Amino acid sequence: MIKKVELQSVCEVIAGQSPPSSSYNQNGKGMPFFQGKADFGELNPTVRYWCIAPKKISLKDDILFSVRAPVGPTNVNTIEACIGRGLSAIRCGKEISMKYLLHFFRANESKIAALGTGSTFKAITIKELKQLQVPLPPLSEQRRIAGILDKADALRKLTRQLLEQYDKLAQSIFLEMFGDPVTNPKGWENVKFYSAGSLDRGKSKHRPRNAPELLGGVHPLIQTGDVAKASRYISEYTSTYSDVGLLQSKKWKRGTLCITIAANIAKTAVLTFDACFPDSVVGFIPNEKTNVEYVQFWLSFLQKILEDSAPESAQKNINLQILRNLDLPLPQIELQNKFATIIENIEKQKELAKQSLMESEDLFNALLQKAFKGELI
Repeated sequence: MIKKVELQSVCEVIAGQSPPSSSYNQNGKGMPFFQGKADFGELNPTVRYWCIAPKKISLKDDILFSVRAPVGPTNVNTIEACIGRGLSAIRCGKEISMKYLLHFFRANESKIAALGTGSTFKAITIKELKQLQVPLPPLSEQRRIAGILDKADALRKLTRQLLEQYDKLAQSIFLEMFGDPVTNPKGWENVKFYSAGSLDRGKSKHRPRNAPELLGGVHPLIQTGDVAKASRYISEYTSTYSDVGLLQSKKWKRGTLCITIAANIAKTAVLTFDACFPDSVVGFIPNEKTNVEYVQFWLSFLQKILEDSAPESAQKNINLQILRNLDLPLPQIELQNKFATIIENIEKQKELAKQSLMESEDLFNALLQKAFKGELI
């Protein structure tokens, strides 16, 4: 049985305090200033602000702990910096390993978050943070546990990086084969997007769109958020239409390219099953001139341009006419099909990497659960 101690008995816990708003800036004057979770990166915080009148200071290797909106996320400080009231700095004493404590916080983030109180936003008091119970095996055992967890975590990160590299590889192959679709350096014939296939908005005639009688059936319903969060293919859904919902909508065939035109602009994903979607999503079905893979990658290079040019009222949106009149560089279909075959092979490798990532995530989580129960052999 591992003994437990209060956090304050092995660490100095420093509550953040925001300096006067007039004293901080984005011009690099004064000391780096971290306000809260918004400054956290993957591991180390990113400097967005500086201040000339710091109140509370965090040192290098302090654990930065988010105490409000949200409660629980952590980061490791790499520089001397001022911290605002959204953070506490936790400075480890000689009895506890910083890396061990960081893994403990991350393994118990949801439990710690549950301690937060407040109606406007959740927060944990400095007293509650100081009184957190932390398992404290001997220092040598802490370092051993942290070393095992570090290796398992590194495996997860390497697999994530591999997935990112596959995406970069696909983009670089597109550029090599077709050139930049914005400037068209290879001089492909330009055609209007609408001439390359069927391009129509989804349907959701009934108002309100979320009327209970429309929902809860067997017909998959894809929303703009489903398209935006998909990698390249839509393989799952959370909403469905009833038969009544289907009557006021339209079901699109598997293989349709979904293109968002509201909220998330020009995000794309390919249906892997027949599904409905509302008029905030456009469906594209290619004709003999092109294929879905080529068009999807072409649009990915235009996405930021379309998003930046979209008018914004309650939310950003573009109309179907803008999409229809885009100039589409049109290489020979044989070259497009060759590209599609390459993408298919890359996607197969990505699926293997995703499976590996799931396994490494499961391994890491299992090790976390054992580590703080004294079961990590």
